[in-house]
Amino acid sequence: MQSLRLFVLTIFTSLWFPTFVSGQNLFLKQTNESGIYKKGEKIEVKLFVKNPGTDSTVIKILKIDNGQTTQKNVRFQGDTMVVYQAIFDGSASLIFEAKTRNETASIGAIAEPGKYLPGLKRPDDFDRFWKEEKKALRALPVSVKSVPVKVTEPGYSCSDLEINCTGPKPARGYFAKPESAKPKSLPIVLYVHAAGVKGSWCRSEPGNALNFAKMGKGALCFDLNAHGMLNGQPEEYYTNLENGELKNYFQQGLESRSDYYFRGMYLRLIRTLDFLESQPEWDGKRILVLGESQGGGQALAAAGLDHRVSAVVATVPAMCDLGANLAVRKETFPYPFSTKNNKEKMMATVPYFDVAHLLKGVKATIVVEIGLIDVTCPATSIYATINQAKGKKIVYAVPYRGHHQEQPAYQKIWERTVYKPKEDFVREYLK
Repeated sequence: MQSLRLFVLTIFTSLWFPTFVSGQNLFLKQTNESGIYKKGEKIEVKLFVKNPGTDSTVIKILKIDNGQTTQKNVRFQGDTMVVYQAIFDGSASLIFEAKTRNETASIGAIAEPGKYLPGLKRPDDFDRFWKEEKKALRALPVSVKSVPVKVTEPGYSCSDLEINCTGPKPARGYFAKPESAKPKSLPIVLYVHAAGVKGSWCRSEPGNALNFAKMGKGALCFDLNAHGMLNGQPEEYYTNLENGELKNYFQQGLESRSDYYFRGMYLRLIRTLDFLESQPEWDGKRILVLGESQGGGQALAAAGLDHRVSAVVATVPAMCDLGANLAVRKETFPYPFSTKNNKEKMMATVPYFDVAHLLKGVKATIVVEIGLIDVTCPATSIYATINQAKGKKIVYAVPYRGHHQEQPAYQKIWERTVYKPKEDFVREYLK
């Protein structure tokens, strides 16, 4: 494990929080405000109440490592109360919640995150499986359909692209670039999307592609939708997909490697990257992949599937450590082993699509945001995944963040200490 730690550039442990965040009556504070602890380190969690009332407060403690939850009702005698004390004797992850009728406050803590390992064994033929998938994909002659999109940005072009693929849908999205770029002058940006079908966050948009294409001295940007669905369609089209063909898509094909839904999603990543890498303007060095949640999982998967990917920005990534609950930890999206499918068949399918295994040995720079109160994509699973990579890591472990920024009182702190540094990384990388 020591060798893994040497590659971690920084884990942000210097975030500063005031005793009370503006507009907040309840506030939880822990010994180490970063939320990250070492073995043998003591943790004490205190609850502060700005204006104690007569209402009782529900204290809930969730242990991610075993799924156990303890809960109790307390009444304040003053304005401060110790709700938890312990000394960590190894890896552990806990979420603390205080709740009254009108307000909820939460923080998370994790000990020895560098020690977490995937819950599923990496198959012996893992690399051979993906080598054969890539070989079959690249044996398929490339066919690209391009429809120009009208833009108001002088000097830039944008197209709605469809690229054929082996499995089973084509890659579709918007491709934007500067019109007068010289050969070998531009980085590649691949932007991928969170889970869902019809929400705005699930769809490719020309504006996304153009925004990245304009960064630095320009970039080749592809905004890829996860499902190979058509772009720019009426709302009814996406509603029908969500209620029909793509309903619970993430549970489709769990008993077969050739039928599992994420096979097609990952093949579309490879096909899109191959297309972008064939562009004469690519500088041959920089490939940046960005995404959040399911998009974050895709971004990390892209680095594992194509080692030419040089940097990843993954926010609360999904598809990490898909067998977490087999290691008695809380499972992560898309929760394959919580379904009623045949476990033996899933054990022969799911490991090939676990981002933790795809990321093994990857040397790309990884920028990752982890929510220590995230129960959709738990911190333990994300650490178990990035611990497999060998490149530089910039980790933003955020003790007050769930899968979304559920605590508005922290919004400005998060923007300053997490969001802006990630944005700065992207801008600097694309200069």
